[in-house]
Amino acid sequence: MSPDTRPPCGPGRWSPEPGPAEPRDLCTDCGVSRTDDPKRCGRACQFIQPDYDRWERAVHGRTRDPDRPDELHFGPYRRMLRARLTAPRNGAQWTGITTRIAEKLLETGAVDAVLTMAPAADDRWRPVPVLVTDPAELAGCRGMRMGYAPLLSLLEPARDLGHRRLAVVGIPCQVYALRALEAELGFERLYVIGTPCSDNTTTEKFHRFLELLSDRPETITYLEFRADYHVELRFADGRVKTIPFLKLPFAKLPADFFPLTCRTCVDYTNVLADITVGYMGGQGDQWLLVRNDRGEELVDLLGAELHAEAPGTAGKRDAAVKGFLVNVQRAAGGLPLRAMPNWVRPFVAWLQPRIGPRGLEFARARVEMKAIETVVHLEREEPRRARYMIPGHVWRLVARYGLSPGNTQGRPKS
Repeated sequence: MSPDTRPPCGPGRWSPEPGPAEPRDLCTDCGVSRTDDPKRCGRACQFIQPDYDRWERAVHGRTRDPDRPDELHFGPYRRMLRARLTAPRNGAQWTGITTRIAEKLLETGAVDAVLTMAPAADDRWRPVPVLVTDPAELAGCRGMRMGYAPLLSLLEPARDLGHRRLAVVGIPCQVYALRALEAELGFERLYVIGTPCSDNTTTEKFHRFLELLSDRPETITYLEFRADYHVELRFADGRVKTIPFLKLPFAKLPADFFPLTCRTCVDYTNVLADITVGYMGGQGDQWLLVRNDRGEELVDLLGAELHAEAPGTAGKRDAAVKGFLVNVQRAAGGLPLRAMPNWVRPFVAWLQPRIGPRGLEFARARVEMKAIETVVHLEREEPRRARYMIPGHVWRLVARYGLSPGNTQGRPKS
């Protein structure tokens, strides 16, 4: 869509209808297939033949340092922080760090525009890509969305509009493709704010999940998986409800609720971003991984607005991850999950936040769980692709639990 035909979307915010998507196998519709050259997918897609070593060197100047064990889990980083805004923003998913960084980039003139997601006009949960030039418009982009949205389809329009300095807020599959295409896109300056991602689904299926959580799902305004083993729900009337992970109705979801792409994602922590802003290692605050010089610039923008300290760690992850491995193996083999007796659930739900992995140990556990899910499902459902799609660092993570190429049962091969 050319700039002179763009639809109105309010001052300082533009959200054109993207072009049609090219049909792809194992696709999360990052938007590359909707650009002027859909064949770029072949060299940009994380789900074809990812090369994290190459892009980590290009973005951060190095790959994961074996002398820093946490880099095997989280990717290259300068420092990690447990952080929150001193004045939390209303409507933010946590305290609003991601949104505030984007606002500051526009306020200081460091960028011409911010490419991010906003809620659709007719559905607060459905994400649509937007190009924002007015900092005040970013307040409308706060919060979590669930579904696929072709964020990168707006890269060429942004360039055609004359924006040469751009900030992009994206999830890992979007950021990987962005980095693979960065040099040819020709932006003078690019800041990448990454958020972690584990599992996505269609917005329609997500609505069915909400229906299992409340008899009035249309009134749910907020949902967050917290590091204290609870999901937090907020409602339009101001009510707040928390549900222990163990009591979530996952067994009632259809087998295809999470697509194979999300069950085989190899980048939970968004390692190619300049800064990753998430929750897993935050122990109730946000967890920041500052990865390179530009990531440091982004933190510096917040100044005294940011309260930050070193993240903590507690508990042991091995038992939780081994239990997860058993369930993934059963699910991948078409067997029902092993259900915990109802009378035990309240006791375990009480114990988990107290003796389970917390802080960085919780983050390590989640990354290992994603790695396990990747290798088990991919080797079972697309074994020929496993050789190309699973990077070496993922195999190193799962080796701790007895998994190796061709052996996803956790037992030595006979």
